[in-house]
Amino acid sequence: MIKFLAKKAAVHYDVTIFQTPSFRQNKGYREVYRTLVFGQGHNDCLEKVFKKFNVSDSMPGDYKGRFLTTGDIIMIDQGKFGQFYYRLQPDGWKTINRIHIR
Repeated sequence: MIKFLAKKAAVHYDVTIFQTPSFRQNKGYREVYRTLVFGQGHNDCLEKVFKKFNVSDSMPGDYKGRFLTTGDIIMIDQGKFGQFYYRLQPDGWKTINRIHIR
């Protein structure tokens, strides 16, 4: 029997980047940028955001934040399906609770 793997349909994700005023702080997160990212799931979306905001030539002209670094938070807002928060850790993106943004 041959099995076909269905690809996840790509969709636009509403993405918000949160950073602290200075690198390595744990409090005082502020929204620094909001954009739409076309991806095939959260992992694909997070990878695209990381690549876009870590190469100065690919960053949008109106982006006022710094390069994405350990501790930065990304929120993916899927409307009625919920909001999902991820913090960049040394070993990749980890799911977190909203409480970390305080």
